[in-house]
Amino acid sequence: MNSKTIRNMLLLLITALIWGSAFVAQSEGGNALGPYTFNAIRSFIGTLALLPLCFMNGIRSSKEKSGDTKTLWIGGVFCGLALAVASNLQQLGLFLGATPGKAGFLTACYIIIVPLLGLFFHRKCHLNIWVSVLIALIGLYLLCCKDDSLSFHLADLLLLGCALIFSIHILIIDYFSPLVSGVRMSCIQFFICGLLSSMPMIFYEIPEIGIGPWLQLFGSQNAWTTLLYAGVMSCGVAYTLQIIGQEGVHPTIASLIMSLESVFAVIAGWLILGDALSRRELYGCVLMFFAIVLAQLPLATKKE
Repeated sequence: MNSKTIRNMLLLLITALIWGSAFVAQSEGGNALGPYTFNAIRSFIGTLALLPLCFMNGIRSSKEKSGDTKTLWIGGVFCGLALAVASNLQQLGLFLGATPGKAGFLTACYIIIVPLLGLFFHRKCHLNIWVSVLIALIGLYLLCCKDDSLSFHLADLLLLGCALIFSIHILIIDYFSPLVSGVRMSCIQFFICGLLSSMPMIFYEIPEIGIGPWLQLFGSQNAWTTLLYAGVMSCGVAYTLQIIGQEGVHPTIASLIMSLESVFAVIAGWLILGDALSRRELYGCVLMFFAIVLAQLPLATKKE
């Protein structure tokens, strides 16, 4: 395992940390503003947060070739389309009553969907990675589902759809990240996600409550706090680190590392909010970390 791969895996770990700490903001912001409004505004905030970095790097990134602008836009549009569908399904699932724990578990099911989809693109996994995925899935269940209930409602089906689309999003990034600038592609994907999320916001949410009451929703400090954190940190920083960090990392291993967002969400609640960690949650955290370590072992063995 070379130094660049280790660096990129650390970037994915930071991505999971930011996502985990931002989950509460995402849940509260979606309930306060509406799922489509929250996603549209935070995506545009993410776009604005990345624009200075794009201009600082010049009109073209040094990584791009003269003919790769088309590839950059194709990658950005496809990433934005997948992100818009997945994030809106997730927000709708939370809005329709799914608990944050169950939402985290169902969303993180991409750790099993990614390797299955990868088989269609000839991205095979070693046996230990499949075992790691299974262990991580058990760990996620212990961590997120505290009532031992796996009954499915509409919100849960939406979250499973979200996991499927996030899996496709990961594979799209796996294909395009070595070809173009990660920062510029991330900026494009947020712009596309914001545009697509604006359509149901304009034609559904605003007419439902009226333009006046809709504008009043932005008058509270809590609304802007959740929007800015989710827009700048979760979108602008974390999703960009995901694109940069996935370069050269097997998509299944990348999905395992990013699924640690559930662990970091629990740890953040313990450190910041004083929430007690149950023995069940501790077992789940230990299994998740063990799965990540196990997934790396054959790479180290092959290097030796």
